[in-house]
Amino acid sequence: MDDINFDNDLLNLDLDSLFGEDDDYHDYSYSLAANLTDIGFGSSNAGGNDHNGDASRLLSSLQSDTSRRSSSTSATNNEDAPPQLVVSKLDGTCIYRSTRAGNTVGIKLLNQNVDRLNQASENSSQEMNLSIKKLVHEETVFKLLPPHVRKRQVIEVSSFNGSPALYFKWENGITCEEWLDKVRNQQRTKSQQKATTLTVHLRAAIAIAKTLTQFHQSRVVYNSLTLDNIVLTPFEGDYLATFIDLSDAAICNDEQTFDERKRVDLMNLGIVLNQLFRTDGGGGESSAANSGISGGGELTSSVSTDSRGGVPSNTNTRKRGKKLTPGEGIPLYLRAMVSTLIGWNNAEENASQMRYESANAVFEDLKVLTTQATNSDRRNNFFKETEVDHEVIINNRLKLPKDLFYGRQVQKSMLTHLLQSATMLGDQPLMALIAGYPGTGKSTLVNQIKQPLADKNGLFIEGKFDNISARPDKVLASAIDAFFADIITSRAGENAYMSMRWRISDVVGSGVSCLYGSIPSLRTFMDDETEVDRSERRTIAGNLLDQRLKYMYCKLISAISCRSQPLVLVLDDLQWADEMTLGVIRMLMTDPDIHHFLFLGCYRENEVNESHMLSTNLNDIREQGINVVTIKVGAIEKESTNALLSDIMCLPPNLCRPLSNTVHRKTGGIIMFILRLLASLNDEGLIWYSIKLRRWMFDLQKIELKEMSEDVVKHMTEHMSRLPGQKQLGLRLCACLGPTFDAMILEKARKNADIGDNFLASCVEDGYLLTECGSSYKWSHDQVQQAAYGLIPLQMREKVHLLVAYEHTPSEMERFIFHVTDNLNNGANLLDNLEQKRDVAELNLRAGEKVLQQQSYHSAVRYLMTGISLLGDDDSWEANYRLSLSLYDAASEALFVVGDYPTLTALAEKPLHYALCFEDKLITYSNLVRALSSSGKNDECINTCVSVLSELGESIPTTITQEIYVEEVAKVREALIGWSRLDLLSLPVMTDIKKLTTMRFLNHMLLVTYASSPPLNPIVVFRMVRLTVAYGVCNIAPIAFSCYGGWLASSLNEDYDAAFTIGRVASDLMIKMGCVEILPRVHAVVYGMINIYKEPWQASLCKHSEAFDVGLNHGDNEYAVSNIIFYHTLALFGSGSNLLESSQSLHKHIQRGVQYNQLVAVKTLSVLEQMTYDLMGLEKNAYNSNFGGLNEDAVIDFAIKNKFSNLLRVIYQKTRYVKYMCGDMDAAAKHYDLQQELYANCAGHAATGRTMFFSITTFIDGLIGLYFARKDRDDKAKWTSVAEVAIALMSKWAKSCSWNFANKLSLLQAEYFFLNDDERAYSCYKASIKQAREHRFNHEEGLAHEKLATYLLHKNKHDEALQHFQNAKKCYAIWHATVLVQRVENAIAVLSPMCGSSS
Repeated sequence: MDDINFDNDLLNLDLDSLFGEDDDYHDYSYSLAANLTDIGFGSSNAGGNDHNGDASRLLSSLQSDTSRRSSSTSATNNEDAPPQLVVSKLDGTCIYRSTRAGNTVGIKLLNQNVDRLNQASENSSQEMNLSIKKLVHEETVFKLLPPHVRKRQVIEVSSFNGSPALYFKWENGITCEEWLDKVRNQQRTKSQQKATTLTVHLRAAIAIAKTLTQFHQSRVVYNSLTLDNIVLTPFEGDYLATFIDLSDAAICNDEQTFDERKRVDLMNLGIVLNQLFRTDGGGGESSAANSGISGGGELTSSVSTDSRGGVPSNTNTRKRGKKLTPGEGIPLYLRAMVSTLIGWNNAEENASQMRYESANAVFEDLKVLTTQATNSDRRNNFFKETEVDHEVIINNRLKLPKDLFYGRQVQKSMLTHLLQSATMLGDQPLMALIAGYPGTGKSTLVNQIKQPLADKNGLFIEGKFDNISARPDKVLASAIDAFFADIITSRAGENAYMSMRWRISDVVGSGVSCLYGSIPSLRTFMDDETEVDRSERRTIAGNLLDQRLKYMYCKLISAISCRSQPLVLVLDDLQWADEMTLGVIRMLMTDPDIHHFLFLGCYRENEVNESHMLSTNLNDIREQGINVVTIKVGAIEKESTNALLSDIMCLPPNLCRPLSNTVHRKTGGIIMFILRLLASLNDEGLIWYSIKLRRWMFDLQKIELKEMSEDVVKHMTEHMSRLPGQKQLGLRLCACLGPTFDAMILEKARKNADIGDNFLASCVEDGYLLTECGSSYKWSHDQVQQAAYGLIPLQMREKVHLLVAYEHTPSEMERFIFHVTDNLNNGANLLDNLEQKRDVAELNLRAGEKVLQQQSYHSAVRYLMTGISLLGDDDSWEANYRLSLSLYDAASEALFVVGDYPTLTALAEKPLHYALCFEDKLITYSNLVRALSSSGKNDECINTCVSVLSELGESIPTTITQEIYVEEVAKVREALIGWSRLDLLSLPVMTDIKKLTTMRFLNHMLLVTYASSPPLNPIVVFRMVRLTVAYGVCNIAPIAFSCYGGWLASSLNEDYDAAFTIGRVASDLMIKMGCVEILPRVHAVVYGMINIYKEPWQASLCKHSEAFDVGLNHGDNEYAVSNIIFYHTLALFGSGSNLLESSQSLHKHIQRGVQYNQLVAVKTLSVLEQMTYDLMGLEKNAYNSNFGGLNEDAVIDFAIKNKFSNLLRVIYQKTRYVKYMCGDMDAAAKHYDLQQELYANCAGHAATGRTMFFSITTFIDGLIGLYFARKDRDDKAKWTSVAEVAIALMSKWAKSCSWNFANKLSLLQAEYFFLNDDERAYSCYKASIKQAREHRFNHEEGLAHEKLATYLLHKNKHDEALQHFQNAKKCYAIWHATVLVQRVENAIAVLSPMCGSSS
């Protein structure tokens, strides 16, 4: 049948042609039943109306005044239009049409035989009395029915031409019978689509059911429902149905009688609906429309022969006299309704208990068909069908849709709102979690936003974890890989395709290549044929690889998502997610560069408690200020279950409610359980398709008695156990192959066992499997896989895994390495042959190395540790030395990357004991010392490194005396004698493996000794420089030179020229060798500790910013954030960058620090952010989010309590600076003293590496000292000494770099001359102002103007002082230091009246 357009609210038919002006408006009346009791004159009639009394009085009046009535009628006819006979029936019933007072009225006469009425015989009196009773009854029923009920409007019972007559208001419209003829004629003449016709018929049917409902609600049964007893009137695109003959209507007060007679109406309603919806036009004369059910329940004309009841006139399609099933030729939904209403009382219907109890239920079920269907609603697809598929009939198989959506409108609205926010606003990433029990439809809910997202040109990436796969850390990469593969295959939107590629190139840059191993389709998408460097794992520290990978995922997501292409990332079953993926999620949600992005995560709330890894990560995300929306998905309600069954079985909701109530009770409303129960009931024959009735039936009694497991997996397993043995075998094998598998590996796994023809296709049809690209399949739900796995007896599972895994060719083994290895591992307990264990261990090594290349480090750990466990006792080192060594080496590397340092430390004992030579121990040693360093075991790390270096021929003293230090300094200086910068850059590449290894272990020591053994640190640096000069350069050499340059610039040497030269060597050598991964470390030293004494500070800003980006790109988050601290220190204190812009930049970088878990650096950045707030006069607390809501005083107490000396130092320096600039000199002095006390209490403090912070605090301390020295207090000597030390240091630095220090030295000298009342002070102030302006230090120019103004006030030069105050105000305003502007304004306000001219 053609599609039905249920979205159209208009009738799509020519209503004027149906209800035109040329048509006479008719009102027809049916013949009456003979039995008065059946029409309401028995004990059940309402109100005790005295029909006999009314009839007698009316009869007497008629007989005594016949002549008067005739003359009166003649007179009336002279005034109004003469009555016109409209209908005359064989039983004597006539309908006249006339006018009364200008209104059209109808006149109904029951026995139109005046001669017989005039005869005063007993029979005629009885006949007259009966007629009057009938008319009076009709009037009584009319008066009883409420006004809103659509019925004939009775005016009165009177006489007409000497006969008893019923006067009624003429009803506009046409009878349903005429309407049906016109609709069908119009369909033939206008080629109207069947779908449109059916829609019109549906609206007429709804009107009829509604009117019958109103009758029954008034406790009136109609008894004579036929097509020509109903008048249809168009109204606002719909119809109104009026019942025009009330003579057979019964008023029922008794409940039992009412129910019995109501069923007659429902049967007649079924006949009427059958006549309405038949689309073949039928045959026979219109008189056949009178067929129906009489008041006694008798079918007055056979349905098989009634022209309106459905006997087709086309004898070519059906033999003459053959009965037609009710509802044949109409949609299944309506067919079920019609056949149920007519009621054939067969055994099938009795078992199903399908029946209609009221007309209102029919009305509701008809209204369902007019409901606007959403994109996800499947109802239209079912209601279009007039026949089920032939295959369904043959196999008696229910069609169970794969993506059902019921009862989730609130949850869908929440998702839709989030999607709109992500696509329209998109200012920050959004996150929602969908929590629910297994099988509740979490994934289906997510699927509801796919189409709205596609409408917005959005992108969708989805992945799913499982509890069987050994590679959860591959899920995210696989999801992104499938996304790009789909883009490449579809090639949809070439412009968007190119735009995304450009965005990735721009945002991710060359670092995208590190993702090619885990996302191979990305390489194809980027059209990049560059060879991927697989040696990165050896050159980049293992923990940095993990951090780098997370960062690159974030960059890739930020490049994919944009305003024109918003992105939704969905990860299902997060309860099985690995730590790495959860870390990526946390970073994604805190990334300030990601916009128009929505993350949706689904998880099983019954499997996640507060201690679960997912809960811990979610708490971390919430603590960082991210709003996580949680959407709960539970069981669906009974009504939703009923709607689901109604759609699947094409049954009206009220008919399948008994079944749906039972199903809901047994399944608890879990959608997946409902579907599997329906499938099992269908297989067991408790739900079947009836050939006779041509609709789905069910045996409710047996279903209610059926015992079921409350666990859906157990239930599915029980159901599967009743399948044919061949299919069970196939399901068992598939369950062992994982969540996804290839048809080829199943073919290998079955080993010629018979699993039946078309096994995979039948599993797809049954809803067990889903097809993917090519020959790949996946389970429709992980619980379906668990159910199939449950078919394998527990004691047989390991054996089945082994059987599935064996017998693959080398090429197949490479392709299916993970499937094979996983199954062998699951059955490894049954391996008792050492050779077999060795083979499986080797497979684990191959699988582990493969996932290492794919950067799935957690998966690599599992494979490699399994391989080690299969080696058995220590004898394996002798029997399988190379395999053992390779497994331990690879495992130690993987363990270091994932941060499992305790396991690595314990694992290292075996190879260090059994390795045959020192060289075979080096990989383990390298991973071990890095693990010890990362674990904070610095002393053990240093001792291990010293031991290894000794074996390599490089003896390092552990106790550094002054003599040793001097000797080491002399040796390194001697090694560099005669080497120019160009000479050092021309050094050959180091090729000696032993020396390369030595450099690597010295580098490990370098990082540890800097923090834990400062005296040893320069010794390590010296050895690295000497090895480089002697044996050539390697990728570590630039670090060695940069650290050596930092030592030259430290307080121990202060040789800034030599330091600058060596720093340039480090930078140039790094560029020459292309070892960009060490750039953050080199820049931190060169531009943070060396070049500040040689180059303008502004020039270093871009270098630190570059180091920050490169550091994140390569996973070196610690040095990346260290560089950004250098950047903001230079920007705020040194360069005087705009405070508002700096505040915004700081906030973004704090977010970055939180994102990458660099919490120590975040605290330092928060101090700098608070400085911007203080100087701008903002009442904001930068510590709030990163110190648990503490204020600055509480933060200081926290730092003192926890001995965070570096944090305290930064806070004291910042506070001292702000207090001095704001004029709070006592507070500034207090924090100077606190700083000195802190230095005295810090063991091992030495100014070996001075940053710009030290230079600025030296400058401010000198100014504080000079201020208090002028106060001439008891501590004048102390403060004078502080100032003189500052001037001495600044003089030295100014000689090295006048750009950075000349203005500061001039200001200190000016203040010193002011102290000594030396007139040179004025010229020094002016020089400081000029130098600060030329070097673009606006903040220090303003300070110099303010200090000069103060000096001039001391000299009573008010006018000039006022001018410099005004200049200071301008400089502070440019700096955006509102507090300083206000302070200077106050001074100007006081000074202005004293001056000769106004400001």
